[in-house]
Amino acid sequence: MPQRSICMDCRRDVLWTVTDAGKRLAVDPEPDETGNAAVYRDGTGTRRSRRPSEELPLMAWEKLYVPHVATCPARQRPATQKRPADLPPGVLDLAAYRRKAGGRP
Repeated sequence: MPQRSICMDCRRDVLWTVTDAGKRLAVDPEPDETGNAAVYRDGTGTRRSRRPSEELPLMAWEKLYVPHVATCPARQRPATQKRPADLPPGVLDLAAYRRKAGGRP
């Protein structure tokens, strides 16, 4: 049985993997065919994850997992919840500027 960790936000079990870019990615502990993270163990026992593509599809030694950030209830924000209408003194709302400026050139 794989060693599991606990998400500090929702207190659920997660598995930690290392991506191709060397970043850590938490995935739900059970494999899921609807997932988009291919997870396998390398020669040292480290769980590695990557995103399968048409050029490099899912291999026989990999299983699909769902990234935990997609299912974490603590990270989910209801669609009806918006930011407060009144911002504290000294805080600027940059959203209006970003919409007007259109982003970076």
